[in-house]
Amino acid sequence: MRVELVMVGTELLLGEIVDTNAQWLAAHLAEIGVDVYFKSTVGDNWLRMVGVLAQALQRADVVLISGGLGPTEDDLTRGVIASVTGRPLRVLPEAEEHVRRYFQHAHRPMPGNNLRQAQFPEGALAIPNKRGTALGILLEHGDKTIIAVPGVPTEMRGMMEQTVLPYLTAKQGKRVTRSRVVHFYGLGESAMEELVADLVANQGNPTIAPYAGAGETRLRITARADSDEEAERLIAPILTEICRRGGDHIYGFDGASLEQVVGELLSARSQTLATAESCSGGLLAHRLTNIPGSSAYYMRGWITYSNAAKTTELGVPAGLIAEHGAVSPAVAEAMALGALREAGTTYALATTGIAGPAGGTATKPVGLVYIALADGAGTVQTAECRFRGERESIKTRTAGYALNMLRLHLLKQQ
Repeated sequence: MRVELVMVGTELLLGEIVDTNAQWLAAHLAEIGVDVYFKSTVGDNWLRMVGVLAQALQRADVVLISGGLGPTEDDLTRGVIASVTGRPLRVLPEAEEHVRRYFQHAHRPMPGNNLRQAQFPEGALAIPNKRGTALGILLEHGDKTIIAVPGVPTEMRGMMEQTVLPYLTAKQGKRVTRSRVVHFYGLGESAMEELVADLVANQGNPTIAPYAGAGETRLRITARADSDEEAERLIAPILTEICRRGGDHIYGFDGASLEQVVGELLSARSQTLATAESCSGGLLAHRLTNIPGSSAYYMRGWITYSNAAKTTELGVPAGLIAEHGAVSPAVAEAMALGALREAGTTYALATTGIAGPAGGTATKPVGLVYIALADGAGTVQTAECRFRGERESIKTRTAGYALNMLRLHLLKQQ
């Protein structure tokens, strides 16, 4: 079954709101094994909406529309469906009753234009809406089906879960889609693609799709089957082979994050961590403390952005900064040792660098970052990184690299 999504609203095209509905719809349709081949976004314009819907009906079995079901003049979805299918709009008594009852329950007078929401293309069924006035539309038109739901996310999701997804599941027969996501760090997109090139070239069911982010890469393995168990069986050998090839570059699966994995490793060992940050500006501490229960292992952090703060807060000698510069392996090491000493933790991570866009030189360009990891034995491991990108990207990559540096160190202690 092929489904096309049509997202309605000029506000989407102007960038006034983020289209979270399309993401939600695509993910939940995939879970029941429905293929989404196209997604269109169209403003509140009659001619353009008619064109988009007519095109969608030519290439999809089901057209799923989100938005344009409100009571105002620019809510055109019901009229566009009627026009494209050649069906007149009729007042649906149960829809009118629903709208009137909604306002009575809210103890509010009903504006007359809300009765527009009781108009349905002839032959269409109403999709119940427990969270608003706009009932959805379900119209079987020849061998095609048109489904329209509100653009309000809470209303859309409720109607999809209670009515539309069960309808589509019954229409195509039980079919599931399951995915596993493998997270890599320290392996670029090209290197990752080379790692699994033969698997991708020979893919069928499951399929393998690569993705890249700020310093991280991912592989998604997706299988379609008649049951969850069958889908997992199809995924298992591919997942095992990818894990064998990826080794320590793989830090987690599915919804895992680096900070979560690091926290689990520290907790399992009853070990603790402190941070001292300059160029990352507290982002490392922010990511660590985003994990519930992180107070069990994350003890303290410093944002020592100025040279004076590095000296007064962490005991970094002023002479060391004068000799080597704040962005240097020597200062990163001193920051980590100072944090370790002040916090009394098992480990300390320190960052110092040039996030830009200004401040770089020929010898110390923007993106130069030093990261140091100190442990209770007084051993310090220092890394020099040369990141590319804008200021925020450099900060993100710095925090990610530091977390992965600690992760790899913890793995070696097993």
